[in-house]
Amino acid sequence: MTDLATRVAVARPTALRRAAPALLGYAAVRALGLVALAVWSAARGKSAYTLLTARWDSLWYARVAGGGYGYEVRLPNGDVHSDLAFFPLLPWLERLLASVGPLSYADAGFVVSLLASLAAAWGTFAVVDHVYGRKEEGAKHGLGRAVAGDGRAGMCAVLLWAVLPVGIVQSMAYSESLFTALAAWSLYCVLTGRWVTAGGLALLAGLTRPVGLAVVAAVWAAAVTTFVCNRSTSVRNRSTTAANGAQQAAHAPAVPGHAPSRLLLGMLLAPLGAAGYVLWVGHRTGGGVLGYLDVQAGWRNGFDGGYAFARFVADKFTSFPSALAGLGLIVGVAAVIWLYVIGVRQGQPLPLLVYSGVVTALALCASSYFGSKPRLLLPAFPLLLPLALALARARTSRSALVVGAVAVASALYGAFWLNGSGPP
Repeated sequence: MTDLATRVAVARPTALRRAAPALLGYAAVRALGLVALAVWSAARGKSAYTLLTARWDSLWYARVAGGGYGYEVRLPNGDVHSDLAFFPLLPWLERLLASVGPLSYADAGFVVSLLASLAAAWGTFAVVDHVYGRKEEGAKHGLGRAVAGDGRAGMCAVLLWAVLPVGIVQSMAYSESLFTALAAWSLYCVLTGRWVTAGGLALLAGLTRPVGLAVVAAVWAAAVTTFVCNRSTSVRNRSTTAANGAQQAAHAPAVPGHAPSRLLLGMLLAPLGAAGYVLWVGHRTGGGVLGYLDVQAGWRNGFDGGYAFARFVADKFTSFPSALAGLGLIVGVAAVIWLYVIGVRQGQPLPLLVYSGVVTALALCASSYFGSKPRLLLPAFPLLLPLALALARARTSRSALVVGAVAVASALYGAFWLNGSGPP
């Protein structure tokens, strides 16, 4: 075995061991949520498993997995709900698992979601630990305890993602967990200079959800910035060579992982998933390049800059009880924007800011399904970094108490939510 192969073989289990406490904590939180859902559902005479695998979008994904595209529902008001609105990667995986074992498509979707949620948690840890887990980076952000070998910031980010009020969606046969896993690992590859892998994962994310455009934007923003910086460095090195001779230039530090050809290949791969599916839908429907937008319009969904959502919030203030809900929505949106601004001020890497910014904009500015906005924000895990850093600075006992209390509240809310209105 070569020295390089030895280093790779050792690095992989080491990375998993470093993330293991965060993954165990994540699994414990999600298990608590599933237990709470099972107890609550049994008390109401419902099946928790059915709520997780055979309602709302889960039915659409399973139908695509079983029979391909082509199913639609025409509502009395003239709206047309077509299964072409649902991107294909999750149904493909459901069909694959069902074909090699005794699982139904719904069962397969549940398995994919569980495995993908763990991969998403690991990817979130990897990103945060890469940015803030090293001693020098932790000190820069006031994290004296976040030294090498600690991983506090990454663990806190993972646990916060797990205890989100709509965290139960991470365990449903939905595409949020799969998308977040692909997005997180693509961002990690961008941050570590693995451009081809980053582009390939962005391609898969683009086959998972429309918001895959956020991953593409992050890859492209980072790639363009890296290319420009490398060009500037190259010019400075040539100037140094002219002034001081070739010997000094020979010792100039190189930038690893930024070969122009690999960077360009990553950029070319990134948009192929989303673009390929959108163009295929346009061809199938006869709507051309904008055919997918017509499909979304049939669901009364689109991008209007947040106008419809603003009207929805304003309508809440027409009576006193609903005014409280309107106030809560305003506070929630303000909190999301505040977390993003704090992330900018804390100097989050550009790919994370671009990714979370696009996810947030697409979620808040969609023209319909206002009750789904918290779920649509679920993949925007970089928004949690300011809170994760604050928890990492606190004493372990205090952080554990906060996370434990919120985990219980999240589990109860998830059980209540799925037994009620649930995620449309």
